[in-house]
Amino acid sequence: MNNNPILLAEDNPDDQELALRAFGKSNLSNEIILVKDGVEALDYLFGTGKYAGDELPVLPAVVLLDLKMPRKDGLEVLQEIRINERTRFLPVVLLTSSKEEQDIVKSYRLGVNSYVRKPVDFNEFLKAIQQLGLYWLILNEAPQY
Repeated sequence: MNNNPILLAEDNPDDQELALRAFGKSNLSNEIILVKDGVEALDYLFGTGKYAGDELPVLPAVVLLDLKMPRKDGLEVLQEIRINERTRFLPVVLLTSSKEEQDIVKSYRLGVNSYVRKPVDFNEFLKAIQQLGLYWLILNEAPQY
């Protein structure tokens, strides 16, 4: 099982609370790193901004990105993740309410591992989070960085 943290990039306070409640009910022991926009997500991944220090932060087991965020959107973050040697193979899931075909196609062209639409109903969202946790934290074999 991958015990690295989960990076959740979500700007909507309601969706943040919903995701954190779902993670809590899923009994996942991974720490959840919550960032509120794309710039903060990249700061965490690359040890810049408020995450700057002597050592780079531990890479997350998986990055859950909202598509529509301020400063840098999910696709811009994904693009920067994929072009950097440190994060190139990091599992990234776009967790969004967008049903736009162009968003789905562009996400996969940029190298997203999965595109999941956020269910509105809490119980459905809880199931989605549990399935994401089962797959990305337990079943998936990721390369060692």
